Amino acid sequence: MELLSVRMEIPEGANLILGHSHFIKTAEDLYEVVVNTVPGAKFAVAFNEASGPCLVRAEANDDELRRAAVSNAQAVGAGHAFILLLRQAYPINLLSRVRDCFEVCSIFCATANPVEVIVAQTPQGRALLGVVDGNSPKGVEGPEDAKQRHEFVRKIGYKL
Repeated sequence: MELLSVRMEIPEGANLILGHSHFIKTAEDLYEVVVNTVPGAKFAVAFNEASGPCLVRAEANDDELRRAAVSNAQAVGAGHAFILLLRQAYPINLLSRVRDCFEVCSIFCATANPVEVIVAQTPQGRALLGVVDGNSPKGVEGPEDAKQRHEFVRKIGYKL
């Protein structure tokens, strides 16, 4: 077995949700999740089929995001992995709906941070093992940091 690190390419202004699912209709069902939850969102979903023709299945309403989602799915190369790229929506807006999608088994990350996917390569294929999401902590939050965090979430409307 070989361990690999695959860097995700997240287009400017986009967020990524990376997960594992189990059925060919994942791309269509996640498309419906996004349009029914955040109708104005720009997005793309790519899903790596794990049997039969083993194709990357993709649905999108944005060509740039579609190309990036497909490219990321190909780079990961793990069966049943899905990449969802979003603009004009954030993972917090629809993550619970993604989790509720019948095909979704797990979610590895939902972020706009730089992401490296840890992949295992075997003679059979590839598997998602985990992610490196952003950077390591540089310290512990102090009172001023907590104040800034509280102000920020209120400024963007997530707290009263």
